[in-house]
Amino acid sequence: MISLDEAVTARLESHGQRFEVLVDPDAALAIKRDDFDDDLEDVIAAEDVFEDASRGDRPPENMLEEVFDTTEPMAIIPEVIKRGEIQITADQRREMQEQKHKQLIQRITRNAVNPQMDDAPHPPERIESALEETDFRVDPMEPVEAQVDDALDALRPVIPIRFDEVTVAVQVPADYAGSAQAQIRQFGDLEREEWQSDGSWVGVMTFPAGLQNDFYDVVNEHTSGEAETRIIKDEDDISTRG
Repeated sequence: MISLDEAVTARLESHGQRFEVLVDPDAALAIKRDDFDDDLEDVIAAEDVFEDASRGDRPPENMLEEVFDTTEPMAIIPEVIKRGEIQITADQRREMQEQKHKQLIQRITRNAVNPQMDDAPHPPERIESALEETDFRVDPMEPVEAQVDDALDALRPVIPIRFDEVTVAVQVPADYAGSAQAQIRQFGDLEREEWQSDGSWVGVMTFPAGLQNDFYDVVNEHTSGEAETRIIKDEDDISTRG
């Protein structure tokens, strides 16, 4: 369950009766979109249905039965959310907007590159600064992933930017191969790998282009800077990173 401070109220008025439940705001939106796959118990603040959640008042059981054909709270809670309205305070809206703003910056930073700078990643500070120059504002009631395209459209007149993936070949010396390759392969999609006769390991990884610097940090950290990496642009075009 979540805390009361994290929850918003979903309210349904039906048959002259009010029904309220306390739920995580993002989960409430997912339930409304029929896109919720998690455990309901993990995203509610109370396994109960209220007439007035702020006072803890509960509706009569006969009304629950009449409106929902059950008195079981865990069956009723999703129905209240789907059929009702999500109530949030100004403070909750502000906090949700700040959280989703940060998540949006992180998502864009992970995936975006600067096509005018050899597809170098954009630092998060640059993304945030550029976004402030636009009219785009994060909608606290929409999923972050649904807002990325609109944010990119707003950013393009301000900075050169595109979403991309990068494929990098990395060769790890034998002295580090055992432990380092295990860390490296977790960073993205391992396209192929090969153990060399000298005990070194070669892997080809694909991951969001905005994470290049983080990838090189992981490689260097686990190989004491002795690994070799190459950005693979196509089968015949391989550029070497020094």
